[in-house]
Amino acid sequence: MNADLFSNIPAKVRLKTALDLPAPLSEPELLENLRAQSEQNRESSPFLGAGSYKHFIPSAVKHIVGRSEFYTAYTPYQAEASQGTLQAIYEYQSMICELTGMDVANASMYDGATALAEAALLACRVTGRKEVLVSAAVHPHYRELLKTYCAAADLIIREIPYDPKTGLTAEALNLCARSACFIVQQPNFFGNIESVSRLAEMIHKNKSLFIVSVDPVSLGCLKAPGEYGADLVVGEGQALGNPQNFGGPGLGLFACRKEFLRQTPGRIVGATVDTEGKRGFVLTLSTREQHIRRERATSNICSNQALCALAACAYLSIMGKTGLKKVAELCLQKANYLKKLLGRRVVWGSKSFKEFVIKSETRAGLDLGKYYSELKGHRLICVTELTRKSELDKLIADISAA
Repeated sequence: MNADLFSNIPAKVRLKTALDLPAPLSEPELLENLRAQSEQNRESSPFLGAGSYKHFIPSAVKHIVGRSEFYTAYTPYQAEASQGTLQAIYEYQSMICELTGMDVANASMYDGATALAEAALLACRVTGRKEVLVSAAVHPHYRELLKTYCAAADLIIREIPYDPKTGLTAEALNLCARSACFIVQQPNFFGNIESVSRLAEMIHKNKSLFIVSVDPVSLGCLKAPGEYGADLVVGEGQALGNPQNFGGPGLGLFACRKEFLRQTPGRIVGATVDTEGKRGFVLTLSTREQHIRRERATSNICSNQALCALAACAYLSIMGKTGLKKVAELCLQKANYLKKLLGRRVVWGSKSFKEFVIKSETRAGLDLGKYYSELKGHRLICVTELTRKSELDKLIADISAA
């Protein structure tokens, strides 16, 4: 080794001994070693959800996202050379607008948590206010990220507690003149369906914005947020054609009303016509700091999850309205079948979608005591269309035997 290569590195921080590495292996030996290690992985509970869900992915989705023209594509700066990518993003945006009942959707964010935080920052910019109200029944990880964003932006966060008797957000929001927005999750983190019919009127009366974080699959059977007065809709789009992959990458959904278009973070693809009158696609709006002066940027997010958004676009195209509705109905029916069998172990009687809370020491689902001290000994159980009846029956047997 040539010591001159490290001449600028102080001697006190240089490694004085050889690295403690195993002996080299041939490729067959290495593959066998890795295979043996992978077999030690413990299979996760089939009832674990909490923001990352196992849904059926049509084979065509994997084929489409694996095509080289999409898989290797970079940011579509040159519209004349990127029509396929731009059209795919445009179609994705259109479907998200239809799904959420919003006017505009951007070309995706990193994940559901960053989308929620960016929506809160938008609300503060638009209203000129410094306080963000968020339900304690919003995903704990989302609220942690929101705190990080708001601390850096010198904003105040106030959490609205959930009602321990119902598992729903408390009705007393206590909005004030400094409240920029109120954030609710639908269904909430506990899987319960929030009562949202009167929220928009109350929030708008205070000249605040109404932000809803959604599970997009639930919109196959629940009312679109735009229909009950939401101003901004965000969410995690992983369930739309993207595998769980040990927790990532995610897909941040972000949609809003037309009046907030120029405050939207990230980029938006639009349809137009060229000089010959032929339809084409372009980057209509890019409000990120890579494109405009930093002080005028709405966000420092410098990329988008285009490949994950393409998977969502392909998934929604293949499933269609009928298919998505069927998936949602199967989740709803199977979850409620299990709730009925569990009886008194189910903590709340509130209506739920595909997740609910039980009191049990079983290892199934998510231990809620990690995030809510008052829910120690409680588990969040998730059921999707892929959950088999044999798995439901086994859970009942395991809990009964505990």
